[in-house]
Amino acid sequence: MDVSKSFLADIKVVVLIPCYNEEITIGSVVRDFRAALPNAPIYVYDNNSTDQTVKTALAAGAIVRSESLQGKGYVIRRMFSDIEADFYILVDGDATYEAAAAPEMLKTAYTNGLDMVNGARVTDRVDAYRRGHVLGNKVLTGLVTSVFGRRLSDMLSGYRVFSRRFVKSFPALSSGFETETEFTVHALELAMPIGEQPTRYVERPPGSASKLNTYSDGFRILGMIINLVKQERPLMFFTTIGVVVLVCAIGLGLPVILDFFRTGLVQRLPTAVLATGLVILAVFSMGCGLILDSVALGRRETKRLAYLALPPPPRLPDAQGDVPPVATAEL
Repeated sequence: MDVSKSFLADIKVVVLIPCYNEEITIGSVVRDFRAALPNAPIYVYDNNSTDQTVKTALAAGAIVRSESLQGKGYVIRRMFSDIEADFYILVDGDATYEAAAAPEMLKTAYTNGLDMVNGARVTDRVDAYRRGHVLGNKVLTGLVTSVFGRRLSDMLSGYRVFSRRFVKSFPALSSGFETETEFTVHALELAMPIGEQPTRYVERPPGSASKLNTYSDGFRILGMIINLVKQERPLMFFTTIGVVVLVCAIGLGLPVILDFFRTGLVQRLPTAVLATGLVILAVFSMGCGLILDSVALGRRETKRLAYLALPPPPRLPDAQGDVPPVATAEL
């Protein structure tokens, strides 16, 4: 099937590539996506690179723009604000993702009217996807999907297709690599139609260095997950804290109560006061959860209305005028 002469003629597609010091890889990334999607403009957003990233991207045929605030999240915010299209293909500029998979991912989104198609990384190369990164991704993805819904298997993938409705309703509040977590939670929280497609993942070419710090960025992503759970699931968050504090209070106070029943005296007054204070804190925590849950519901309704105010993504009908059912990946 010649993708470039079929459904792509009916929709506007752009490729978005955030970049920071990727002179070794950006040229090949731009050329590969030009070959895969010859009619799609390719935007490279430079994030204060100190090497020849800009010149290399321009020479390869990309449209180059810049974002001065340092961090991938800021670049995503700027790209999503600036560019208008029906579908957006977001990919890292490190030449680790398969450009040839873009037409099929795009076709999946267009055929089923999806707001996001996630490129789930598949590789057998240890250098491309180290065991520590695989484990960290599974743990973090498991945390998010257990709270917001099990509809994706690779939450931290940097290769995705978005509809205009997703892009223009996405708040983009993070500053760094935790923006992928925001993508996932935004889609799951609003129950968007989404899909996932396996894509080949390879190691960086020699001389190219990753900007991702395993531990510091991992903790930032974990912090983002905790903050999102607090913001979007406050009843769960504060009730969990309240239960933990209440268990501690019972553990401290039960011996004091048993001593009182046995002797008629409160022999450990400081412990009794501490246990009482912890019970009060537990009740306050659960009360905060109930109040903030109502606030979160109002925020969720507002986000949903903002999302619904935008037109749905273009959708390709089949020969009978019907659309095939959406296929989504489950863990």
